[in-house]
Amino acid sequence: MRLVGPNGEQVGIVAIGEAIRLAQDSDLDLVEVAPMARPPVCKLMDYGKFKYETAQKARESRKNQVLTVIKEMKLRPKIDPHDYETKKGHVVRFLKAGDKVKITIMFRGREQSRPELGYRLLTRLGEDVAELGFVEAAPKQDGRNMIMVLAPHKNAADLKKAAKDSPDTGAETAADPAELAGTEQAPVEQPPGETTTSETTTS
Repeated sequence: MRLVGPNGEQVGIVAIGEAIRLAQDSDLDLVEVAPMARPPVCKLMDYGKFKYETAQKARESRKNQVLTVIKEMKLRPKIDPHDYETKKGHVVRFLKAGDKVKITIMFRGREQSRPELGYRLLTRLGEDVAELGFVEAAPKQDGRNMIMVLAPHKNAADLKKAAKDSPDTGAETAADPAELAGTEQAPVEQPPGETTTSETTTS
């Protein structure tokens, strides 16, 4: 087998018995890290410490993830002024909370021949809430509907993340049961990113 030292140094090709002896002399574990290689690659390491550090990295990765909620607001192209202000108020509230908003204009009957009405309405809404968010996805036709997505400015998203990470919500999250039990199953590390859910608001 090809043996790698605890600090990543190449020991070279050694017999299995010799590798086991080196592991015992160093009070370390002999771990096969590349079984499909020819010859197989093993490394001298503290396997317990390795599992702990891997679990810590996975927890940090999950902690750094930002949950992005997409709210949905549905409007008609000929909405009256009072209803428009009410809907706009909902959009403002969602953006202030750091959530994205999917705006859907629903066309019915002859309204489908007047897509410019929906486009003008979406453009107006985007301009009315420009201080809180920006147009992430420009208006586009989707069957009988026209859709636009608004996203909050970065400071709103940062405030939402800060509120989520605030220590006053309770004690620090306990370790995973798998870690406490000392199971041999290594945790799966997920890259940081955004997880998206969707909620629809109608009135």
